Amino acid sequence: MIAELGHFGLALAIAFAIAQAILPLWGAHRGETRLMQAAPALANGQAMALTVSFACLIWASVADDFSVMNVAENSHTLKPLLYKITGAWGSHEGSILFWCLILAWCGAAVALFGNNLPAALRARVIGVLALSACGFELFALLESDPFMRLWPPPENGRDMNPLLQDPGLAFHPPMLYAGYVGFAIPFAFAVAALLEGRMDASWGRWVRPWTLGAWCCLTGGIALGSWWSYYVLGWGGFWFWDPVENASLLPWLTGTALLHCAIVVEKREALKIWTVLLAIGTFAFSLSGTFLVRSGILNSVHSFANDPARGVFILGLLGLVIGGSLLLFLIRAPLLGASGVFAPVSREGALVLNNILLCSITAVVATGTSYPLFADLLGGMKISVGPPFYNATVLPLAAPLFIAMAIGPLLSWKRASLVPALMKLWWVALIALLVGGFCLYGMTALPAVFMAAAAWMICGALADIVERTKLFRVSLGNSFSRLINLPMSAFGTTLGHAGLGVTIIGIAGMSLATQEVVLVHPGETVNLAGYQWTLNGLSDAKGSNYNARVATITVKQDGELITVLAPERRAFTTQTMTTTEAKIHTNLVRDLYAVLGEERDGAAVLRLHDNTMAPLIWLGALVMGMGGLCSLLDRRLRVSVPTRAASVPAGAKKA
Repeated sequence: MIAELGHFGLALAIAFAIAQAILPLWGAHRGETRLMQAAPALANGQAMALTVSFACLIWASVADDFSVMNVAENSHTLKPLLYKITGAWGSHEGSILFWCLILAWCGAAVALFGNNLPAALRARVIGVLALSACGFELFALLESDPFMRLWPPPENGRDMNPLLQDPGLAFHPPMLYAGYVGFAIPFAFAVAALLEGRMDASWGRWVRPWTLGAWCCLTGGIALGSWWSYYVLGWGGFWFWDPVENASLLPWLTGTALLHCAIVVEKREALKIWTVLLAIGTFAFSLSGTFLVRSGILNSVHSFANDPARGVFILGLLGLVIGGSLLLFLIRAPLLGASGVFAPVSREGALVLNNILLCSITAVVATGTSYPLFADLLGGMKISVGPPFYNATVLPLAAPLFIAMAIGPLLSWKRASLVPALMKLWWVALIALLVGGFCLYGMTALPAVFMAAAAWMICGALADIVERTKLFRVSLGNSFSRLINLPMSAFGTTLGHAGLGVTIIGIAGMSLATQEVVLVHPGETVNLAGYQWTLNGLSDAKGSNYNARVATITVKQDGELITVLAPERRAFTTQTMTTTEAKIHTNLVRDLYAVLGEERDGAAVLRLHDNTMAPLIWLGALVMGMGGLCSLLDRRLRVSVPTRAASVPAGAKKA
């Protein structure tokens, strides 16, 4: 009965979505106030129906209802409760339903927080979101039904992939999906602007918070996924340029460019066409990532590798959504002429350079990700594009981007002079040179250069605050007064840029990491990176659905105990699969990392790592996310902006 209720909720959501797509858009076109006012209620109805549907899927999983095929294939009676819940979005069918749920919540959020929007614009945005939702919900109902029954039901389920039975799964996919789907709102705003034929400073003010929110979620989702790979897969790496990893990076790059473009639209009413294209492109990359991980064409630990026929459906949906929006862009873009002009050397010019470089990096990553797929499809050639390609092509584009990040905020709007801005950064350049020179003593040239670049970005971000507060040019009291009166977005920009610099320090610092794979008998000691790693013994342990072999490792430095690590090797009983459980001791500057391998003649294979500065990779992502949240707290993004003149067609009916 619960499964049927969930199925009914999904079908009801489709009915709401169809009405939500037709009535508000038609009402906005005809100027029918009553039809436009129906948009929030329809959006809330769709969100409520999908919330009930997804709650039913979670209930079926928690209750071990193995007559539901999705539960039987992805759960087990022995699976811990947490993973029964998270398994609802850890499967193909469940993840699609979860995607639909977040998309419906996006429409409800616009309905709830969009009271300051013109009625026609809000109706169009909610209607466009519903059009996107219709496709995914129909896919869930017709091709990927999460409530399909199985008879006779098995006594126990098949269980989920053991690699996914980790607390990280409780946070990584939902946050990543929120980032992916969150960019549907800027996409809907862009399409609404094309339909209306109007984009102004108010539009930029309205779209920026939604873009910021999606960007924060995607940043957090990527960081959590990188951390999950780091400690769950047991290889000690944080990024492998896997195609599915790249699929999440692409919308982050274009979303970052979109965020900066929206600022220019708000401040100067310029770069309108570029902003619309970036909004469409970012959502297109989000949909492309969905296609890649669910089409069956990729073999990755991140992918669902399901029936390719389902991938064809998603590919068709991708073609309709993106192809339709691009066709609308070709027809309506001439109406969005820019009214703001600026000199090449200006803050707008710096943001244009920023976007050119970000889009160039996007093109490189997209090419490296898609070329092997097309080569295999068209010519049967098996080609692998790995880190050497990306390091050789992305890094030269990233270097000027890092340089411009510190200079751009110090330039004036419309027209500026480059020399005064550079003079304000003399101390930043000095610190960067000193850091780079110091790092050359312990690093190779490339990591040292990126250490200098990180110092440049962090200090350059602080330089913007220094200039705004006139530090050392007025009294400290005056500077402090200026500091506390700065808008939150100023702190958000500083934290965002500085956070990226912290992440780069972590990535460059990984060049100092040392590792060793050793065969150790109990009682033996291994020296690595100035630490003494002693295998005290091996023991057995039993989990809820696995048996574990546990190694107890004591780590000392100069006779002083640093930590005790207990890495595990787990043999899952339901899927006959063995996984490793790495154990990490961190002080936020370096990680001591141990993985237990196979046993041979009473000895154990250990992989030991000293990962210097690795924690800064994720600490920097946290700082970036905090920067985005600070900008969201800016009062200017939360108060109502002056109402622009209504764009109601002549002779339109009023309710």
